[in-house]
Amino acid sequence: MESDSFFERVYQQVKLIPFGKVSTYGAIAKKIGGPKSARMVGYALNASHNLEDVPAHRVVNRKGMLTGKHHFQGTNLMQQLLESEGVTIKDNVVQNFKEHFWE
Repeated sequence: MESDSFFERVYQQVKLIPFGKVSTYGAIAKKIGGPKSARMVGYALNASHNLEDVPAHRVVNRKGMLTGKHHFQGTNLMQQLLESEGVTIKDNVVQNFKEHFWE
């Protein structure tokens, strides 16, 4: 699998996550045909920061934790972006995760 095409598939899937919803690295990996590639999804999203149309802040770990937050500029940018979409975050975890989860 060529990394550019994998990354592009990740970006296309992440662009589908609706406003106010979140998905997980594993769910994205499974959806694009690489169910054991959750870590690679993280690498792809880390490389997406120059792409304004990829809402990487909407991807969290399987427990709803903001594990990728250190890849965003600013102290709490990932949390702030999610909260601006109506997602409540407490102690770096999406509250009511099942309600906000999009697969």
